[in-house]
Amino acid sequence: MKGVAAAGAALLLAGCAAYGGYGLQPGARLEDVERIMGPPAMRWPEADGGQLLAYPRGPSGVHTFMVRIGGDATLVSLENVLDPKHFGRIHEGMTQEEVLRMIGPPAPQWTVYFAARDELVWEWRYCDDWSEPARFNVLFDGTSGKVRTTMSVAERMSVPFGHGNRRDWCSR
Repeated sequence: MKGVAAAGAALLLAGCAAYGGYGLQPGARLEDVERIMGPPAMRWPEADGGQLLAYPRGPSGVHTFMVRIGGDATLVSLENVLDPKHFGRIHEGMTQEEVLRMIGPPAPQWTVYFAARDELVWEWRYCDDWSEPARFNVLFDGTSGKVRTTMSVAERMSVPFGHGNRRDWCSR
């Protein structure tokens, strides 16, 4: 019985390590990144022969890890991009592809098209600067596919998410 409990604990710890690639250091091989983090949700080639990999942790998670792999197939950087610093780089006129490369794919269940406004809205869940779950939205012109604007709101400000204390979701 103790062996089963130990194996379960080891699997749990391995799952936690894989979530954000904890323990990976610059210089780690691409194979190690994919072994630890799994296959990426999206992959783009870089001009230097490297790759950019997107690891959204969801389906309603508060992290998307972008991993840069150099031309020599080694880890250059790994960072969570669902934060106000990265959101601030998104501006009017950007394409959907540019947004994807910057903060990864949105939550598919929260992607909405508003025909009356010819507007496509992508949404991500993240932890704001006060350690509260929040939603970040990018509003695209439906015809051109270019960013019109962005907006962010804490979940406590919206129904049905605004009930109870949700800070513990961001303190994990």
